[in-house]
Amino acid sequence: STGVLEANEEPHVSAAPATGSIALAATVAPGETVSLPVWIVWHNPNFEHYWHVPPRPVWRNYYATLFADCRAVLDYLAVHYERLESETRKFAAALYGCSLPPAALDAVASQLSVLKSTTCLRLEDGTFYAWEGCSPQSGCCEGTCTHVWNYAQALAYLFPSLERSVREADYRINLHSDGHMTFRMPLPLGVLPRADFHAAGDGQLGGILKVYREWRISGDTEWLRRLWPSVRLALEYAWKAWDRDRDGLPERPQHNTYDIEFYGPNTLVGSFYLAALRAGEEMARTLGEEDAAREYRRIFEAGRRATEERLFNGEFYVQEVWVEGVDPQEKPWSGIGLNPEHPSYPKYQYGIGCLADQLIGQWYARMLGLGDLYDPDHIRGALQSIFRYNFREGFFDHANVQRIYATNDEKGLVLCTWPHGGRPALPFPYSDEVWPGFEYQVASHMVYEGLLEEAGRIVEGTRGRFDGSRRSPWNEFECGNHYARSLASFALLLAYSGFQCHMAEGRIEFSPRLQGDVRFLLSVDSGWGVYERAGSSARLTVLGGGLRLSSFGHGLGGPAKEVLLGGKPIEFRAEDRLVCFGSPVEITAGETLEVKA
Repeated sequence: STGVLEANEEPHVSAAPATGSIALAATVAPGETVSLPVWIVWHNPNFEHYWHVPPRPVWRNYYATLFADCRAVLDYLAVHYERLESETRKFAAALYGCSLPPAALDAVASQLSVLKSTTCLRLEDGTFYAWEGCSPQSGCCEGTCTHVWNYAQALAYLFPSLERSVREADYRINLHSDGHMTFRMPLPLGVLPRADFHAAGDGQLGGILKVYREWRISGDTEWLRRLWPSVRLALEYAWKAWDRDRDGLPERPQHNTYDIEFYGPNTLVGSFYLAALRAGEEMARTLGEEDAAREYRRIFEAGRRATEERLFNGEFYVQEVWVEGVDPQEKPWSGIGLNPEHPSYPKYQYGIGCLADQLIGQWYARMLGLGDLYDPDHIRGALQSIFRYNFREGFFDHANVQRIYATNDEKGLVLCTWPHGGRPALPFPYSDEVWPGFEYQVASHMVYEGLLEEAGRIVEGTRGRFDGSRRSPWNEFECGNHYARSLASFALLLAYSGFQCHMAEGRIEFSPRLQGDVRFLLSVDSGWGVYERAGSSARLTVLGGGLRLSSFGHGLGGPAKEVLLGGKPIEFRAEDRLVCFGSPVEITAGETLEVKA
């Protein structure tokens, strides 16, 4: 069975009505209470490729490889229920104990429900697979779409092995021999992807950053080494498809998360490109490929200079619409982006508009410790411009012929505005919409740049629209319910805590953006726990798994004077806000590493 139920609203006419009841019996003495648990379990072992033309392939769900039937699920639950409940409550307490502004904490916690919705599943071999969103009867937009899942951060930190399984499938199955990556994974797993449609510029270059992220979270350099030839091929595909002169600016048509192509240099794909070059440089150098690392760095430096010279208008970064050398009738571009009637200015561009996610590559660079892609004053100024021009306190006078995700007195961040005129006759179709995942991306980036007030107002606006009276707090829909892009909210936790990790180096760091005593959840591949800063003391407590650290960035105001593990002093070397250990220290579940300054 695939678990699909046929709609049946007809009255039941047989002698045995299609109803049922459960009766539980217990003897209760005076003054006593009794708890009678009722567990609902299900087991739909087969998954049908229901959107495929007949005959439709069928394969097993991952959990069907673990449990033979409902009874097996129930037996497992009966044995492990107390442990599962205890671990769940422990995580919930750690999460809800975080020192985040209320709206930010609400955003982080509520959107984790996406991972338990029918947006997500696991294939028979355990590979994580997802739609962009879901409807009551089906998924919406298949294939763990690379450009949408670029925004999601929660899975990578909370379930790192599942996120790595997506990287492995991408580079094993979705990558063609020329470096072109299909941005929607075909099913069943192993089916060759189409080669007759665009690679997504943002999705493919974001994939390079996600490999770098997964390596930092896991510390598994051998995993990186196995993937690296394919990762390098995917990165250098940019020199065939988008940046043929290797000047660091992607000029040729770039398919992207707006479901169209941008023609000419822009910082949506451009910032992804620069960040991917920086990540590629770091990975290549680690693996001993110095020539590649130097070439990536050269192109990066050229690209950042050219971007500042050509795309920064004094307030924010714009698009230079460019169609030189592109034939309007050339497939696969024809009918997608270029307008044959007006080839000098194609459809669906934004030109001199203020794009909400114009700095998304810089956002990734902040999360992954890759430094400034652009002038730091321009980065901060562009974010201030995004807030000034794109954030609205009401939508009574906002014209939007597309989908309505914010209305009347609600607050929200519009995807693109044209504060100085110059709006194209046919801008990209979603430009007037409001997407929660974008709001979290922009807001968390603002936190990194110290724009806490602006970030807070954006997140409060988002959660105000999903406050339970107007919309479900657990369902921030976009193209479907429980939309994956809203998992960008987890970046608020990363940004406010200033969390960085590089487990291949055995390093975890915190640099909280909030003053005073704070507490934050942390999670990497090997373990999870909480970080606390109180006065002149910082504590790292492991609640599950373990951590093996060679250094710890404690986030205190000065250098460490004493370090204790399990209450006992240990040797260390102080370097400003970092403590380094002569040999790695092992912190197991229940233990605390404490630093006193």
